[in-house]
Amino acid sequence: MQGSLTFLGTGTSMGVPTLGCNCAVCTSADPHDRRLRPSALVRWTEVRWQDSENGTASRERVVVIDTGPDFREQALRCSLTHVDAVFYTHSHADHILGLDDLRPLSFTAFREGGPIPLYATDETRETLERIFDYTFSPLATYQNRARVDLQPLADSTPIMHGDLEIVGYRFGSAAYLTDVSGIPEESFALLEGLDHLVLSALRYKPHPSHATVDQALGWAQRIGAKQTWLTHIAHELGHQATSQTLPAGVALAFDGLTVPVTL
Repeated sequence: MQGSLTFLGTGTSMGVPTLGCNCAVCTSADPHDRRLRPSALVRWTEVRWQDSENGTASRERVVVIDTGPDFREQALRCSLTHVDAVFYTHSHADHILGLDDLRPLSFTAFREGGPIPLYATDETRETLERIFDYTFSPLATYQNRARVDLQPLADSTPIMHGDLEIVGYRFGSAAYLTDVSGIPEESFALLEGLDHLVLSALRYKPHPSHATVDQALGWAQRIGAKQTWLTHIAHELGHQATSQTLPAGVALAFDGLTVPVTL
């Protein structure tokens, strides 16, 4: 089945431009150097029924990976009218704080048959329930709260974000690994045969909880995907200058980039 992967945001937790910075990238006129907080979108068309007399009825399915603080703007940019599910990688602010912006989309989903399922680890679930207690608490009385339902994760690719174990996701021939600083040996077996691999690559200078460009390139070579996309990019990396240094089969992603994927 054919679908697409869209990069809603490819920046760091502070985004690019970064507040208070006047470096060459933060003041760049290149739209590729404007990066919202990291998030992604997977879409495909589901055939609901098909027959010779009435033709075909289909529906676009939409799955979001992480709802950061820029989610509202990202959803507007790609004209989202509904979300079928959200998958969370971990509980940090730049990945969860846009959850409340699911409210208008969840009202539509609720009218069509149920709340939006949110898939998360136990650690992420606990954080969401604490921060958004007015949504998840059994005592919540806020009538316009998002119609969402926390669900346990069944399948994911464990990765490390500093000392924190978080999750990446494989969907068909593509995999999305953001905020990664280490890949456990057993996870490499889950990443074989990829057409598209998404890896975070913060900058060249080492960071305690994020991969450098060189670390990401090493993993990309080992995994051997046909195309690797680098995301979670800091303002130390200008799009044009960095792109010229990358090997064949590796490129910087940018906000709004959409690539076809086999699901």
